[in-house]
Amino acid sequence: MKYLIGVDIGTTSTKSIAFDMEGNVLTKCNIEYPLYNPHPSWSEQNPEEIFRAVLNGIKHVVQENDIKNNKLLGISFSSAMHSVIAINKAGNPLTNCIIWADTRSNKYSDELKNSDIGQEIYMRTGTPIHPMSPLCKLCWLRDNAKDVFNNTEKFISIKEYVFYKLFNQYIVDYSIASATGIFDIYDLKWNKKALEYIGISEEKLSKPVPTTYVINGLSDIYAEYMKISTETNFIVGGSDGCLANLGANAIKDGDAAVTIGTSGAIRVISKNPKNDISRRIFSYILTEEHYVLGGAVNNGGIIYRWFRDNFSSVETEAAKSLNIDPYDILNLEASKVKPGAEGLIFLPYLLGERAPHWDANSKGVFFGVNIKHKREHFLRSVLEGVMYGIYDVGKALEETTGPINTIYATGGFVRSELWVQILADIFNKKVVIAESYESSCLGAAIIAMKALNMINDIEKIESLIPISKVFEPNIENHKVYIENFKIYKKLYEKLKDEFLEINNLQD
Repeated sequence: MKYLIGVDIGTTSTKSIAFDMEGNVLTKCNIEYPLYNPHPSWSEQNPEEIFRAVLNGIKHVVQENDIKNNKLLGISFSSAMHSVIAINKAGNPLTNCIIWADTRSNKYSDELKNSDIGQEIYMRTGTPIHPMSPLCKLCWLRDNAKDVFNNTEKFISIKEYVFYKLFNQYIVDYSIASATGIFDIYDLKWNKKALEYIGISEEKLSKPVPTTYVINGLSDIYAEYMKISTETNFIVGGSDGCLANLGANAIKDGDAAVTIGTSGAIRVISKNPKNDISRRIFSYILTEEHYVLGGAVNNGGIIYRWFRDNFSSVETEAAKSLNIDPYDILNLEASKVKPGAEGLIFLPYLLGERAPHWDANSKGVFFGVNIKHKREHFLRSVLEGVMYGIYDVGKALEETTGPINTIYATGGFVRSELWVQILADIFNKKVVIAESYESSCLGAAIIAMKALNMINDIEKIESLIPISKVFEPNIENHKVYIENFKIYKKLYEKLKDEFLEINNLQD
């Protein structure tokens, strides 16, 4: 049997999944790694730990399929966006991998966001001005780590690091490049004004290539380690967000993909880039004919985990003794509370926020607490608050691209039927879940099929993505949620200045 491997280099782990030519999962492997926070607002990872996770994940999947005499046709990659690693002339990292959640460059994003040049750069690059952006990260390095900045040969992302280690080449796909704030999504070149603003030349960055770019000539040592041929086809692939839409089959007009893992996002696909004059949404590249428009939120599944770890120790211990997932207990508990959490509203900005506010200073808030509210009300309001954040982005997206008709849900949150139903009810839209909700890995495999001429059109892939379940909205619940959402919207606007004040006290 022939198979492809989709590799998704994520924030907390790397997933490697083998798919047959019908899109069925044959084998999967998930390898976790830590996140380092050496200072307030810093979020980093060790690039070597991630590289080893990639090697070991591929090795595991290949060995499992070798036992069955399956034939590997190619390996394609998805990865998280917005990371930066400084590399010296010897090819060694001068920094850790600075990831999307790092907000140390907040001062630079504030300055740029409020300038004419910032607006001009956004309109050409499609990346909102925010500390997540490599554009802002490089400005911070320029002024605060001058020795590192001056001794850097290349500034690259984590996927570029993996490809450099494997092939000794610096290449970056259009998809990852389009999330840097430095890449012109119209000309498919590094943007000169962004480069000038940072103070670097394009020689400091990798060569941009299409997401279907195929590379061979794998290093002997790594080929031997992973037990594959040096001539194995490696497809550069794209970013996790763009590939999640493809892997969920959310590619037609009116389709949107909602992905919630550690963070969250809502995205649609367009034939052309479209930028929002209010700078609320992004415009990234999937292929030269497909652009992914949407917005990402910092506060997704990590908020549910925060509640579990800090306020649910009894439930967690009970789950261990019963050998079940603690989230199953929490979901049951939250389901006993009425939609709207009886007027308890949660602003989920524990990690600041990206879309639609792009405000790294924003904070979490429980609003409307009264004497009748119990722990389960807070739990339900957390689940609803995360979805209000997604809905807020969805409304901005509809204003730019047109109405959303159907939502395709992907990511770990689909394991919670309650949370998916909340999504359907808040949006008042049908929500579809595919059988395989690891959509970024499947999206990478589909890009490989296109790159290797196995399919002609990535829009005609329905047979590869069978539907597992459909959730219909409840209009009565929707009415309750919309009333809460109106208050949710007002709260952010009223507390914006106070967020900045409290942020100064917390740093």
